[in-house]
This record gives sequence, structure tokens and C-alpha cells, in this order.
Amino acid sequence: MAENSKIEWTDHTFNPWMGCTRVSEGCRHCYAETLMDHRWGKVQWGPQGVRVRTTEAKWREPLKWNRQQWGECNHCGWRGAERGDPLAKAKGFVCPECKAGLALRTRQRVFCGSLCDVFEDKPDQREQLNEWRLQLFELIDRTPHLDWLLLTKRPENIKRLWPFGWYDDQFTWRNVWIGTSIENQRSAHERIPELIKIPAAIRFLSIEPLLGPVALGAAFPCGYYCDPGMDGGGHHDHPFWSRVNPQIHWAIIGGESGPGARRMDVGWVRDLMRQCDYAQVPVFVKQMGTVLAHELHLKDKKGGNIEEWPADLRVRQFPLLLPSTSDVAELAAAWPGMPDLEGGVDLFAAKHGEPTGSEVA
Repeated sequence: MAENSKIEWTDHTFNPWMGCTRVSEGCRHCYAETLMDHRWGKVQWGPQGVRVRTTEAKWREPLKWNRQQWGECNHCGWRGAERGDPLAKAKGFVCPECKAGLALRTRQRVFCGSLCDVFEDKPDQREQLNEWRLQLFELIDRTPHLDWLLLTKRPENIKRLWPFGWYDDQFTWRNVWIGTSIENQRSAHERIPELIKIPAAIRFLSIEPLLGPVALGAAFPCGYYCDPGMDGGGHHDHPFWSRVNPQIHWAIIGGESGPGARRMDVGWVRDLMRQCDYAQVPVFVKQMGTVLAHELHLKDKKGGNIEEWPADLRVRQFPLLLPSTSDVAELAAAWPGMPDLEGGVDLFAAKHGEPTGSEVA
């Protein structure tokens, strides 16, 4: 569990501004709109609403996080800033949660943004949002020890709205992960082809809320349907199933929670896990959602307690992108005990360096 965020797959959340507009079925029960607009009245949602910049104090928080030494316990999985009794400074410190493990040095993950879409194009506020977006990327540039997870429902806007002069097709932003949200087959067809155009270090999918079955391979522009369960194992040149040059590096799966939540079928989850396992794409199952939590008599109302799930669904993997040969020396200085990479880029599900597989938390 993250120390500063309730979202299980990140350590922190950062919002440069607040406000957004619904674009698809996945937005119907938007928690951010419910809280920020309807309940607290901090910002008006929708095309007529005005996006509101967050406070200067909020904008300073990533600079503080960037200075922190961060660790992840090799025993209980706790993640957080260094505290307690340090052991070897280069390797980690005693876990303050379980007292039995070593919190190994690791990078912090920042989810941006939970209350906005950084790549929303709002014509009546375009100049202001462009300025805020530039300031955001200046902040990202000043925090190289943080991995920034930019999640959008508008991947078609990414390249166009990237601050002028800061985007290139080589994508030198090693600490920026780019993701898109999908909820059904239609959104997969619309957004995945746009996402894979972006040469990001990590491209990921947030398949939440999952509202129907999704065939990920069918969403890629290869000209034919391809699935490992079809025709004896799929097509090795397909852009999703390719293990040599993967186009998607991580998938988060979750059910909808809150009032009016729609049901996620466990079969859909298992099918997505099967697809990702075949393609060696790390999977993070976040929550079962409100409806399944009720049906399965789970104590956690959102179905987010992994200990209550069927054993085969208890999978929470993360991607790790190891650098090319030219960066190995720099990484070795920051990662004592680093394995011999033999050059090249190696992508695998990482929980302290474990290879991709059906990792059970």
C-alpha cells in the first residue's frame, strides 16, 4: 500500500488543476466530479465549467517527494519514505511497518491527475491550460527521481498538446509513463491505437471501470483479429502479442465502486489476465468493485482487499524498464546488487526483480 495515496498502484497523486468533461461510458459515475463538483463545490465539471489551478503548496509537494529516500519492504510490501533504523544506507532501511523486512531503495510513482485530464483540450481556456501544462512539464523535469504516470482518456491529444519544443519522437523522458483508460471494446478500439503512437518508456492501460469483455489484440491496427486462444496461439508479429517489441507494458484492471456502480464479471478479469500473461504484460488487479463485493460477501465495500479474493485473481505486478547499455553504469550506482544486464532493454513485471508470470501477492 502507498504511504501518501489510497490508490494501490501509486505512491502519490498530483493534480495541476481540477475539472474535466465526460467523454465515454467510463465517466458516468466519475468520483472526481461527484466529490469536487456536486459535494464540495470546488469546481464545475463539464464543457461550461472553468478549470481551477491547484494551490502553490500542492505544486511544491513533488519537489519534496523528489528529495526523499524511498523504500519498499521485501517482506510485507510497504512503501514509504525512510524512517526507523537505517541499515546500509546504499541498500535500504528497516521497514517501519513490519519491523522484519528491509525496505529497499526504489523510485516513487506519482499519478497525475486524479481530478483532471492533463490532455484535455478546452478551447475557451486553451491558452491558460497550455501555460499550466508547460509548468507541469517543467516540474516533471525538475523531479528526475519520480516516475510520473500521466493517465488520459484523450490519447489522440497527447502529441498535439505536449508543450512546444518538449516532445520528440525519441521520447527522452525516462521518468514519464503514459497511460489511457478503457472500459469496454469500443474504448479499446478508439484509444489503444492512439496510445501506441507515443514512444513512451512505459505505456499502460487502466482498464477501470471494466464494463464488458475486452479483446486487447483486436484493438491493434494490424488488419485482422488475433488472440492467443484462436488459431493455435495467435500471430507472433501482432503488435500486442509480440514479446520482442511489446507495445503495452502494463495493465491495471478494476471494477466500478460507489453509488450506481455497474457489475464487473470475474470472467472478464480472468480473460484479460490470460491475454496479458500470454503477451508477458504485467497485470495489476486493483479491486472487484461494489457489486461483486456485495455478491461475494467481501468486507471491503469496494472489493479492494486482495486477501478476500479468489487466489488466482491476487495478482499485482508492476513494470520495470531497465536502461540500455549506455545507462547501466549510472543505474548500478543507484542500485547496488543490480543483476548483469548484458545491455539492451529488458521489460518485466517487477516485484524486487522477479520475472513476468502469474505472481500471486
